[in-house]
Amino acid sequence: MRDGGIGRVLVAALHQSIVDLLPERQEFYENWFSPAGLRSGRIGLAPLSAVLSFLRQEGEAYTRITGRAGEYAADWIVDAVSPLRRAILRAVPRPLRLRLALGIGRELVRQTYGGSRAILRMRRGGATVEIRSSIFCGVREPAPAPLCHFYKAAFARVLARFALPAVVQVTSCRGMGLAGCVVDITLTASESAARQPAILAERASEASA
Repeated sequence: MRDGGIGRVLVAALHQSIVDLLPERQEFYENWFSPAGLRSGRIGLAPLSAVLSFLRQEGEAYTRITGRAGEYAADWIVDAVSPLRRAILRAVPRPLRLRLALGIGRELVRQTYGGSRAILRMRRGGATVEIRSSIFCGVREPAPAPLCHFYKAAFARVLARFALPAVVQVTSCRGMGLAGCVVDITLTASESAARQPAILAERASEASA
């Protein structure tokens, strides 16, 4: 963690998503995400809040950028797990694998912003994740749609990396004036159908390492 509890993984993921999806605005956003700050990891709460505020004014691009950033962050967090631990996690029964994978997702939330926490509630075939103090959702006026797409995309990606495809939905968002941010997860595919994409993703990750 750096200034204001902002995790380096969050800033890097958002910056890369802006470069990918909104390249014509890259120079503008680098007024806050400066190359020097990105290299040192010293991007604080004020510049991050400014970037998120301007992104919300970009319309649909906000959803795409924060969603892509969530996928990047998930891949980086999973790639940081030791190969042995990843192999063991993939070998355990599906219910236990879900719990362990969500534990990695919970760690991702903590690493993105020190003030945020993920509270897991397991159920048969899925879970709910309450994101407390989402860095994306502290707005003055209620938004018309959920603002925590980052976490929705991140949890979906973590689960997919461990052969656990799921329907992942934001069912409550503090940014909309609701009580809190809640991500609902329902597993979908069978064990055999889910494993091949996860294996391919792992091979791609190892090849790029």
